[in-house]
Amino acid sequence: MKSTGIVRKLDNLGRIVIPIELRHVLNIDVKDSIEIFTEDDQIILRKYAPGCIFCGETQGTTLFRGKRICAKCCKQLPDAPTR
Repeated sequence: MKSTGIVRKLDNLGRIVIPIELRHVLNIDVKDSIEIFTEDDQIILRKYAPGCIFCGETQGTTLFRGKRICAKCCKQLPDAPTR
């Protein structure tokens, strides 16, 4: 993990401001969703990118009936039953 040297304090509601320089570098815009993870004693923030409902892959997904599916999982889907 790379240190930025930037330190921010929490406000009285537990919020922090992500510096604009980091938002620009990470392509985070106003109203973008951020995922929050924990790993051991660390909090990890990442720009949210919806992924495949089966494997979680975020690259090359297609929207199908309101759900994201990657090409690999799409190929593994059985054909729809015929009537």
